[in-house]
Amino acid sequence: MKTLLANTLAFALIASTGARWNPRPYQLTLRRDTNTSSCDIVSFGETQLHKSLLPATSGQIIRQHNVVPSAGSLGNMEIIRFLSYNTNELWLRVQLECSNDDLLFVGPNGFETQVSFGDQGVHGILLDVPVPPLEVVSLLQSGPSDNRIDLAFFSDGYTMRERDKFLDDAMRLVTDLSANQTFASVRPLLNFWAVFSPSEESGVGVDGKAKRTPFGLYRDGTELRGLYANNSDVALMACASLGNKCNYAILLGNDPLYGGLGGEYTTTTASLANGALVLRHEIGHSIIDVGEEYDGGYAYFGVNAIHDLSNVTWTHWLEHQDDDVNLFRAERSAMPMQAYPWTLLNTTQPWTISFLSSGNYARHLIKFSLSGLPDRDDLGILFDSVDLRWTPRKDIGIDRWHYDVYEETSLSAGVHEISFALKNGALEGSAQLCSVEVLEYGTEAEFNATLGHYGMFPTFSIDNDTSYRPTNDDCLMRSVTKPNFCKVCLEGLWLSLLKRIDLIDNSRIICGRDRHRTLEVDLVPLAEFREHPVSSEESYSIAWSKDGKVLPHFANMTHIDVSDEVGMYHIDVRFSTEEVRVDKGKLLGASRSFTVTEACP
Repeated sequence: MKTLLANTLAFALIASTGARWNPRPYQLTLRRDTNTSSCDIVSFGETQLHKSLLPATSGQIIRQHNVVPSAGSLGNMEIIRFLSYNTNELWLRVQLECSNDDLLFVGPNGFETQVSFGDQGVHGILLDVPVPPLEVVSLLQSGPSDNRIDLAFFSDGYTMRERDKFLDDAMRLVTDLSANQTFASVRPLLNFWAVFSPSEESGVGVDGKAKRTPFGLYRDGTELRGLYANNSDVALMACASLGNKCNYAILLGNDPLYGGLGGEYTTTTASLANGALVLRHEIGHSIIDVGEEYDGGYAYFGVNAIHDLSNVTWTHWLEHQDDDVNLFRAERSAMPMQAYPWTLLNTTQPWTISFLSSGNYARHLIKFSLSGLPDRDDLGILFDSVDLRWTPRKDIGIDRWHYDVYEETSLSAGVHEISFALKNGALEGSAQLCSVEVLEYGTEAEFNATLGHYGMFPTFSIDNDTSYRPTNDDCLMRSVTKPNFCKVCLEGLWLSLLKRIDLIDNSRIICGRDRHRTLEVDLVPLAEFREHPVSSEESYSIAWSKDGKVLPHFANMTHIDVSDEVGMYHIDVRFSTEEVRVDKGKLLGASRSFTVTEACP
């Protein structure tokens, strides 16, 4: 099997080395079992450009890795993507990554015709997983899919009668995502699609049991937390079958309550309070490729996390300080207690936890999240026998929500206790304590909690290891209730998207009736070309040259009249935004060359 596939890929390489140079790299996507290293090929074909790839002659390969979301210890599948201009190099990497000799790669007409090369390039797909009928509906478009990042919402738990509800839910989430700081400024780089497949049953499963739906979304128990897909392979292949219309798959569950998960695909629900919040957070993981910022996790990496104060990666966002000693100081805080009970409350016995404080901090914060508790009188929360006077979010109903109780007082040294007592017996079986945490902070001089302040704020992992994040509580990667990214993550969002997008959408040489030649480019609609202006300052700068000599009279023009003058014309485009301060990879630039060898006919 390996020999057959190697020969097929070699054929693809030969076919792609004709007179027409193809500027787009190839992408080979593997699904690998982490226990056995056995692989299947999900898809293989031409893909969007990747600005980190060196020229085709280098043989360079980019490796990308993601996990397939799963419940508990059942997760043993990962997705590996290789990008390169050289298909032989891709195949060599497959042999290194995969242990099996019976690698499967079948196409629509069987193994013998798995790869074809034509105007659309080389394509292949793993077809041993049936993909449901997919009705693709445009929600919000900014440009061609081969030069945009496309997010596709797939329906799950929506019956044929609920098709319109799915489209409305998906459009509501798109509007919420693109109407504020989260994705508003990068919206011209994105396309959004709704992909409807009817379900036999409405809603999502609970207690680990999926319903009869295309992707089988379910909760592992009844708690409002992760939302898993029973049919992960169907989700992978449904996205792969859409090609460039699905860079990121979002499985939207027909459920009104909190739930979601990130990974190779994102799951979320139609919850009015939480659907968009969960989606923003999980998509942030996927697109920016960052880990967590909240305490009690295990993955802290990317632009929003450092582990060494001598190697701060967001210094360009720090305020200028006269005292250089304090420039790289860690804000002083501690986490004496954190728990994720995920426990149903009852009126018989309060849920109680004790913890020890050192008494060395000036202020403290009590954080907790609840579900199934719509009214203040349903629950009593005591901290050291004092009522916290908890108040639920208005109209939250039985959905989950996060609450903060901040006190400008120090905790005394010694043992403290917090308890949650259900008062409304009618809510037994649904009222739930999801999480609880206590944080302590130094004085204002030791811990700057000012909104908008950037520094090094400690984050404590599930193993109590310490990493550092850029802000105290100003980022949705820290708190799911926050609608916006911090500046560090927002900059990372821009750079991640622009790795795969050419700022020049199209270029043309036009000969007019008057024998005048015009050179034209279409730019991605940012800055002055935006349909909807944004509050941040941004601009395009455009420079033209002919035979290496700058043409200043054509500065900042997207089309120029060069009459019939032959020569080599070149355009350099540079986009700038105050949301990106450092562009080491020169991702905010683009260029084109035009060769004029003869007069217009």
